Amino acid sequence: MNTNNPADKPATPPVNTPDTTADSAAQAPVSPETQAALASTAHAPNSPGATHIRSFVHRRGHITQGQLAALERLMGQWSIPYAARRLDPAAAFGRQAPTVLEIGFGMGETTEKIALARPDDNFLGVEVFNAGVGSLLRRIEDSNIPNLRIIQHDAVEVVRDMIAPDSLAGVHVYFPDPWPKKRHHKRRLLQPAFVSLLASRIAPGGYIHCATDWEDYAVQMLEVLSGEPLLANTADGYAPRPDYRPLTKFETRGLRLGHGVWDLIFKRVA
Repeated sequence: MNTNNPADKPATPPVNTPDTTADSAAQAPVSPETQAALASTAHAPNSPGATHIRSFVHRRGHITQGQLAALERLMGQWSIPYAARRLDPAAAFGRQAPTVLEIGFGMGETTEKIALARPDDNFLGVEVFNAGVGSLLRRIEDSNIPNLRIIQHDAVEVVRDMIAPDSLAGVHVYFPDPWPKKRHHKRRLLQPAFVSLLASRIAPGGYIHCATDWEDYAVQMLEVLSGEPLLANTADGYAPRPDYRPLTKFETRGLRLGHGVWDLIFKRVA
């Protein structure tokens, strides 16, 4: 895990890691639906099973009473269950609007700010970390955000099974787990096969925006994204941070300490 991660992620467990601690669920009575949400997402109902190396691992973690309560009260209102069939965004959001997919939203601080700043776009956040899902559900309620939905599942399966080709206006992948040890690089999310899949789901003219504070991961991202024929770089190498991606307090602190952050923005060309 990136100990200098500027994104709005907890120190442990890593991004896209579900919180499966049993004693957390014992903090208060919960419904069967919430128990199901707190269960392992390794193979969710109706999942055809993983055929890829997962970018997250299952670890015990902490979930607050407020996050647990949000899962209990709000999952049915703002979440979309994983299913091995195409999602109808107009039905899911109750309107026709450009849809942006965010993979691994952590505790949801950045997701909340972007969704509020861009009310004309729909935002679909994918995360497996239970505390993060509970946190973002609370943010949706507290800030009255109508244009945001959550799928709690493995992002690779969501993109493969639920997102139609040529349908997304954009994809955000902010500060994914860097898996810094070389022997773990195979677990990094942004590999050629997944980038190819993502590119096929972005509509022509749409974009993919990635950010990381690990330089060697930034180098790999640039190489992989540049190697995808459906994508074209919007910058000469790395891009300036666009105004729509807000600085988090962790990122601001990291920049003050001299830590680098690299943004990459590529567009779907055909």
